[in-house]
Amino acid sequence: MALNPSKRVISFHYTLTNVEGEVIDTSRDSHDPFAYMEGTGQISPGLEKSMALLSVGDKRVIEVEAADAYGEHDAELIVEVPRSKIPNPEEVEVGDQFQATGPNDEMLLFRVIEVNGDQLKLDGNHPLAGEKLKFDVEVMQIRDATAEEIAHGHAHGAGGHHH
Repeated sequence: MALNPSKRVISFHYTLTNVEGEVIDTSRDSHDPFAYMEGTGQISPGLEKSMALLSVGDKRVIEVEAADAYGEHDAELIVEVPRSKIPNPEEVEVGDQFQATGPNDEMLLFRVIEVNGDQLKLDGNHPLAGEKLKFDVEVMQIRDATAEEIAHGHAHGAGGHHH
């Protein structure tokens, strides 16, 4: 019988900015740091690769290229659809978001970026796709994941997922 590989849960505070220095998100306004379990895709690949090299107490500014953050912007993910294909079509506004099922049964999120009469332009790219990002991080805790966390595929408790 194969044993589950050891996984770590890393808790850290962060401030996310774009290359212009505009703050996009931060955990520093909340009491708890953000927690993730390594190897589960909870954070971008570029950030996770750099975080794996840090220890408790380390503070770093980590720059992540678009391809290793939320991906490059994909023009094929911008589509036009009839307004009638959207729930509550009379109330659709720019900025609204909708889920759709992709060709491999994956859930895709689309944002309305344009409303032209009976046609809507939707963007399936992550809002930060195509952007190089900077994460100002401070590692607060590193611990082994529990068996329950490994079974569920994510960190539990403060700063992680709560059931």
